[in-house]
Amino acid sequence: MAEVQEKLEYVGFWARVGATIIDSILILIIIFPILTAFYGTAYWESENIVEGPMDFLLTYIFPMVAIIAFWLMKQATPGKFAISAKIVDAKTGGEPSIGQCIIRYLAYFLSTIPLCLGFIWVAFDSRKQGWHDKIAGTVVVRPKKRDSEVKFE
Repeated sequence: MAEVQEKLEYVGFWARVGATIIDSILILIIIFPILTAFYGTAYWESENIVEGPMDFLLTYIFPMVAIIAFWLMKQATPGKFAISAKIVDAKTGGEPSIGQCIIRYLAYFLSTIPLCLGFIWVAFDSRKQGWHDKIAGTVVVRPKKRDSEVKFE
């Protein structure tokens, strides 16, 4: 394990922002047309927080299920794949548990509430952990650039 850890690095703030942008775009590509087909173009002019059950399902439940499923199956979302990163247990370096994944997702809300400080924390933390990582006991890692022969399967 120590040999593998020497070939990995913690993933920093800007790379993780890029991964989040990729994930957000992919989710929007999926849900925008469905919401428009279901509610019509008036949906985009509405001031309601939630237009109905399908809106709630697509806007809140679908992203949660999809992200947690990716974390459990591949330890990464498509955005993290794009930057060769994955989520691991902070203590063992192994796969995170289902409990860690659920806690990590729910802790996103805590990281967001105070002006996104929980996410910004990644830029200043020695292990590049956001508050959601610290709460869930996870870290985000990838192969070091000079050791690019280390690949995740």
